[in-house]
Amino acid sequence: MEEEKMENEKVEEHTVENKSGYIRLKKFHFIMLLFLIVFLSAGITAVALSFGDEKVVTVGNERSEFNKLYDTFDTLKGKYYTKTNDQKLINGAINGMVEALDDPYSDYMTKEEAKSFHSTISSSFEGIGAEIQEKDGHIVIVSPIKGSPAEKAGLKPNDIVLSVDGKSLQGKSSTQAVMMIRGKKGTKVELSIKRPGTENPITVPIVRDEIPIETVYGEMVDDKIAKVQITSFSTNTSKELVTTLNDLQKKGMKGLVLDLRQNPGGLLDQAVSISSMFVPKGKVIVKEEDRDGKITEIPSQNAGNPNLPLIVLIDKGSASASEILAAAVKESAGIPLVGEKSFGKGTVQTTTDFKDGSNIKYTIAKWLTPDGNWIHKKGIEPDVSVALPDYATLSIIDPEKALSKSTASTEVQTAQKMLKAIGYNPGRVDGFFDEKTKEAVIAFQKANKLKADGVVKGDTTIKLMGLLREKIEKNDTQLKKAVEVLKERMK
Repeated sequence: MEEEKMENEKVEEHTVENKSGYIRLKKFHFIMLLFLIVFLSAGITAVALSFGDEKVVTVGNERSEFNKLYDTFDTLKGKYYTKTNDQKLINGAINGMVEALDDPYSDYMTKEEAKSFHSTISSSFEGIGAEIQEKDGHIVIVSPIKGSPAEKAGLKPNDIVLSVDGKSLQGKSSTQAVMMIRGKKGTKVELSIKRPGTENPITVPIVRDEIPIETVYGEMVDDKIAKVQITSFSTNTSKELVTTLNDLQKKGMKGLVLDLRQNPGGLLDQAVSISSMFVPKGKVIVKEEDRDGKITEIPSQNAGNPNLPLIVLIDKGSASASEILAAAVKESAGIPLVGEKSFGKGTVQTTTDFKDGSNIKYTIAKWLTPDGNWIHKKGIEPDVSVALPDYATLSIIDPEKALSKSTASTEVQTAQKMLKAIGYNPGRVDGFFDEKTKEAVIAFQKANKLKADGVVKGDTTIKLMGLLREKIEKNDTQLKKAVEVLKERMK
């Protein structure tokens, strides 16, 4: 009755508004009757078709390019030898559509994957702490996060992840690989890693931990020069940087080395905001080129101090947003880059969320340097090229694998080179574990209060790799060169 009353009120209102009373009302009833007949006819037709030999999918405003998709869905749903999951088929179709772009930076993410993706750039997550991407059919480490289990285990840029806990990553997207690698704090995951330049893959056990998204680390290098490392570009990175720089200025900072090494990138707006701190107002920070070739320039808002003497450090782990920052200060502020050629990612991505919590991440534009260069797959060359010592590129050793006298392998050779780098003479570095190598291992174990059995395994392996990492940090040839160049600019 209430619905009927409301409908009557609508008719009355309609009639009054049109001031034509009886004639208009009769026309309204006629239209409604016509609509009812059409609706019932369509319904009867749909019911009849659904019981025929062939099932027909009818969609309003049907687009012919989707006919094949509908036919495939109906065929599998009706004739596959087991029952199918409708949502799984639909998700698979969307995923296949995105994969057809052949773009490693575009992904379809399920609800769980999307949630994981958003947590990475906004708060913290539990996992190993490494940025990965799909490259040439492989899952590749872009960069480990500073202080993360991945960094402590010795993972490096361009390491290829072959499998996770024995499950192959062949054919997996980067999002799928992330979901396999991540897990609860305290649990262990085993990665099979192939490092360029080495013959055999190695198994790397890593204990997962909580990875906080603290992205800025600052320290004074000497009385006047500070070093600030930005590990990624997350939601609060620019705010963290401002706080850090203010603290360092109170400590006497007169010049700055901005360290973007091993920085895999992140949010574009953060890269622009930080670039504005060092690029004069009005100068171009980055250009975006859309699918039609239209170029939009993003200028500096100059929210900081562009007169602060600055040097920027980059390496092959510097990618995406870190390359935007590096290119901006180089081309629009004349700031030298020191280190190694960067990774080379010159595209911009965005996400579109669906109601069920899933989403698609896809490329929307190229980004160009202020001078109009597209660095995609090329990278940015530093003004001053400096490599780290050879021992900084040594591979990791599986702590669960025993290396002992009379064995020969690439792992033994790596262990010998590590021992030599930290001051223990193994006698040879050709991969054969002889008596002299055993003596060096025992000397190392005694000096570090470990079980002196002459076998490289477990705590001995972990300590060996840890001390090597400390030596790399103390003998940072790239940082030393950056400080040297900065002091020249400060004169």
